[in-house]
Amino acid sequence: MTASDPSPKRSAAEKPDKIRCDACPVMCYIAEGRAGACDRYANEDGELVRLDPLTILENREDDAPVVPFLDREWDGDLLSGEETFITAVGSGTTYPDYKPAPFIVASKAAGADMITVVTEGIFSYCGAKVKIDTDRHLGSECAWVRADGEIVGHVTTSEYGSQMLSLGGVNHLTGGGKKEGRVTCSTLLALCNGEEVALEIEGGAELQIAAGKAPVVNGTREERMRVGCGSATVGMFAAQWKGLVDEVVVVDDHITGVMSEHQAGKVIGWPPTGIKIKGRRSTPGRYFQVAEPGTGWGGTDLKDPLDILGPWKPQVAWPGLSLLMVSTTGEHAAYYELNEDLQPVQKDLPERLVPSTRRIEENCEPSLASVLFMAGAGGSLRSGVTENPVSLTRSVQSRLTSVTCGGAPVMIWPGGGITFMADVTQMPRDAFGYVPTPALVAPIEFTMSAADYAALGGHMDYVMTLEEALTGATGRQSDHRLSGRRSEHRKTGAPWPVRHGESS
Repeated sequence: MTASDPSPKRSAAEKPDKIRCDACPVMCYIAEGRAGACDRYANEDGELVRLDPLTILENREDDAPVVPFLDREWDGDLLSGEETFITAVGSGTTYPDYKPAPFIVASKAAGADMITVVTEGIFSYCGAKVKIDTDRHLGSECAWVRADGEIVGHVTTSEYGSQMLSLGGVNHLTGGGKKEGRVTCSTLLALCNGEEVALEIEGGAELQIAAGKAPVVNGTREERMRVGCGSATVGMFAAQWKGLVDEVVVVDDHITGVMSEHQAGKVIGWPPTGIKIKGRRSTPGRYFQVAEPGTGWGGTDLKDPLDILGPWKPQVAWPGLSLLMVSTTGEHAAYYELNEDLQPVQKDLPERLVPSTRRIEENCEPSLASVLFMAGAGGSLRSGVTENPVSLTRSVQSRLTSVTCGGAPVMIWPGGGITFMADVTQMPRDAFGYVPTPALVAPIEFTMSAADYAALGGHMDYVMTLEEALTGATGRQSDHRLSGRRSEHRKTGAPWPVRHGESS
């Protein structure tokens, strides 16, 4: 070193202070002993290391006894894909998209040679469809859903007994401000990894939700979803109420049912009562729009169900007429009798009606929040499988290639591309990661027969045996080292991902 050259000279064998990671477009420079911005890759002694272990599924359900992993000697034959499946969790990506997938693994299933191509995809075009089992109104259709004050999605069309949210998507990840993208990414990551998140619906409810757990709405944990709409409830329990009460009204935001007018009541000979319902009559005994949506009776804003009743017809109704009003979950129930002026007067619920209201509760399923990860597998990811990416798309669409997400089954949408949805509760723990672009990192596996893989132009030179993949430190084409591997049982009741002979 001279006065004109104050920087120290580095020998050829000396390792650099930082290494550059090319596993995503951020291209972090990572110092020794530190991790990149995604917390997925680190610099360990000058070598790029994938921090999350490669996750292996064993064909035993969650509650099966634990056995030693790979506790037998390899005899040189291909191991069975019916026993062991390498997921993409912890495998690494194909970025910058010129290289084959990290693991292209050969195995046997039902005596047939199979290939599973394993990679972690970087998904900007992704989101979560969230189903919240509750009769309560959470928010108006198209209302914004916020997390930490940022818009991360919206309320979409409700389904039978459930409210639906659409979260994430490319517009929220990359189309808004930096904070919106960052919060959207962190919200999706937490939801997909099974963590609880807090959401607020504009003009509506405050929520705390986690996949596979009961949602919390405005500070109250939900217990059950409705047994059916008001009309369906009348039909299901008509015979059980006949002879015990003169009239039954099942209050529901969707369809409120009235026993004496409903066809179910007519069929079993229920006499008219002269009741009058405020609302839009759809068909006999079925009423729409009896009240505004809300968190009261039957998903309406009703605190007092009598508000939906008009004056009784004096030529039909009679003093002493008994009336049961109940919600579609059985959470609310009230009993009335008409006085001499044909006004309903509330009385204690008679013992004879208690079993039927409890039966409604018994027939309600537990309330859960369900999270489906949804994404589109684009060209860059597909090029890690085959040199001609469209051939993979056509193979998936023709069912020659099976797609899984962390070993979990997926629903493939019809039409162009590979657009899929997966239940995150069927996936291994901590299956999702992120990159700060922002985007989610999710596992995806493509399984097909060896003949089909060769036919669609697969990277045959990079195929390894399952045993090599299990015992080796990394895939042949990877430029990073794995930190290890973990073994998990498949989820109870979940199908095994390698299924030969469906279409081949």
